[in-house]
Amino acid sequence: MIDIKQLVADATQWRKNFHQHPELGFSEHQTSKQVADLLRSFGLEVHTGIGITGVVGVLTNGQGPTIGLRADMDALPIQELGAPDHKSQHKGCMHACGHDGHTAMLLGAACYLADQKTFSGTVYFVFQPAEENLGGAQKMIEDGLFERFPMDAIYGLHNWPGLPAGDIAVNDGAMMASLDTFDITVTGKGSHAAMPHMGIDPIVAASDLVLRLQTIVSRHVSPLESAVVSITMFNSGEAINVLPESASLRGTVRCLNPQVRNQVEQLMTDYIASYNQSPGLTVALTFHRGYPVTTNHLEHASIIHQVATNHLGEQHAHHNIQPSMASEDFAFMLEQCPGAYFWLGVDEGDSVALHNPYYDFNDKVIEVAIQFWCSLVTQQLPLR
Repeated sequence: MIDIKQLVADATQWRKNFHQHPELGFSEHQTSKQVADLLRSFGLEVHTGIGITGVVGVLTNGQGPTIGLRADMDALPIQELGAPDHKSQHKGCMHACGHDGHTAMLLGAACYLADQKTFSGTVYFVFQPAEENLGGAQKMIEDGLFERFPMDAIYGLHNWPGLPAGDIAVNDGAMMASLDTFDITVTGKGSHAAMPHMGIDPIVAASDLVLRLQTIVSRHVSPLESAVVSITMFNSGEAINVLPESASLRGTVRCLNPQVRNQVEQLMTDYIASYNQSPGLTVALTFHRGYPVTTNHLEHASIIHQVATNHLGEQHAHHNIQPSMASEDFAFMLEQCPGAYFWLGVDEGDSVALHNPYYDFNDKVIEVAIQFWCSLVTQQLPLR
């Protein structure tokens, strides 16, 4: 029988190894191989190459329901500035979002459940690539994730600075916002900077557009809803004495309500159309639909809250807290399969934010997560 303390120690070493060898989305070749090798060593049936570098481990113990547990594996293109003993060995790449921890914790749960077999049914351990902006969840779905591995429900977690270490938080509806991006090109007429009357200045028009876009949220979206429109790039010009021919804007839109998401896109389209009525000025918008709202199914959010309450105590189980305006491609999986997404606290009073070059996963929550995953499985797939 496996010793939980030794398992936690092993999982901590796996986590540190993943941290030392981070890989970007769809390039998680070494990570995927290590995950697959470990799953096989636990006795699981293993499938690789799903969504390019995704891995699914299958653990069956008798007849019963089927559920999926998901962890993401990819790192971020950030140069690590902290100095842990397991610092990234790959220049310009680090696990700044804790996916190394997610992967290690789910591996630990797979190992424990394979040893204990305290459930009746099938558990699919889904190790997903490319969560960071590249839509690895959607790629796994396109590769037949839910057709090849039919699931009654799927669950995913994310570590969460700001939430006390070891606590669990879940909402009945939205947990994370949608993520859409846009590109706007403003084309005028170039001229000498000393003779602006001879041209049509795209920088002035683009600057005005930046300000007008901010009124979408402040004056058109209900104050009871949530939306963020951010201009994150403004590029124009090549010489100090030239008014350029064009300017470009890029940015993101985030919403917690699909109807508000549609409203914001339509308002942006309408604003752009109004600018095209100005003589000599053309404005083009390309709106890219990205991640949907990460919306939990009520029944399965209630299950997470119940397991957290039973496992951790009511004071450590948070229900219907403020969602985040950040985004998560687990949303694609929740559109295809019932389930829930929840947060695991990692904060001990001095947490560094996610996507920060000094971020490092809090290994003290590994045991809590392994035990939580196992408790969820044994509750949802009780022995017969």
